[in-house]
Amino acid sequence: MCCGGPDTSSRALASQALSRWPWLRQPGAAVNLVAALYDQTWPLIAGRAELGTQARDLGERLVGRVAAAESAASAAGPLVLTHGDASARNMRTSPTSEIALLDWEDIGIAPGMTDLGWLLASSVEPERWDEVIAAYGHAGQLAEVLPAIAVQGLLSMSETAAGSADSQAWGTRLRSAAARIG
Repeated sequence: MCCGGPDTSSRALASQALSRWPWLRQPGAAVNLVAALYDQTWPLIAGRAELGTQARDLGERLVGRVAAAESAASAAGPLVLTHGDASARNMRTSPTSEIALLDWEDIGIAPGMTDLGWLLASSVEPERWDEVIAAYGHAGQLAEVLPAIAVQGLLSMSETAAGSADSQAWGTRLRSAAARIG
C-alpha cells in the first residue's frame, strides 16, 4: 500500500473497483450513524481515568465533529483496497513471516493509512508504534486519519468495563494517538 497524496489514477482505479464491486464500503459510509453514536456515547466514558488529559481533550473535540474527522481521513492518501479491521486479532504470521489478514467483513476502499492507524490504535503498544510504522514504510498522513481512528477506539473502549485491563489498554493507545495528532 502506498500512502501518498490523492491522484487521478488512484481515483480512477477506485471508481473502477466500485463499478465492479459496488458492495465495497466507501469512505464516509454510515458516518451520520457513527457520529450520532459517538456523540451519545462520549459522555458515558469522558470521565474514565485511563483516558488521561490529552485523550480526553481529543475525545471532547470530536463531539459534533465526527463527519469532519472522517472526511479528513478519507482524503489522507490514494484510495486503495483496505481490510477495515486490520488488528492483531485478525492477523496471523506464517513460519516464513508472511502476514495473513483474516475476517474481511469490513473490506472497503479508503486510504491505506486508515488500516495502519487502526492497527496501531487497536493492537500495538505505543512504545512499538515507530517500529510498526517503519515496517509499513512511513507515517504518511497518519495524523490526518488518527482523529477518525480515535472515534472508533473510543467507541470500542466504551464496550469495556471502566478500569479493566482492556479499558486501560485502550486508554494507553488512545493517549498515544492524541499525542501524535498534537
